[in-house]
Amino acid sequence: MLSLKLALHQEKVETREMLDIYKRHTRGKASKEELAVAHAQFFDVLRGIGLGVFAILPFAPITIPVIVKLGRLVGVEVIPSAFIAKKPLKGDSREL
Repeated sequence: MLSLKLALHQEKVETREMLDIYKRHTRGKASKEELAVAHAQFFDVLRGIGLGVFAILPFAPITIPVIVKLGRLVGVEVIPSAFIAKKPLKGDSREL
């Protein structure tokens, strides 16, 4: 539950940043790099909405993992980036 709470908090922070970047863009004050970050977060929001639709369907504990697995087989990540488990880098001191 703690990891879910942290992931939701991270998504909230990133979404607020995205909205701020789009607001600045309407005034002509956002750079192309900032827009790239905002667009990436926008796609994360769309992924979350897409999985939310499947969460209300019957058998969601079965269908969501199947959708994630099929997406990865065809090279599409369907889970928002905050919910993807970060793998430790090679040589990282936290590696077990």
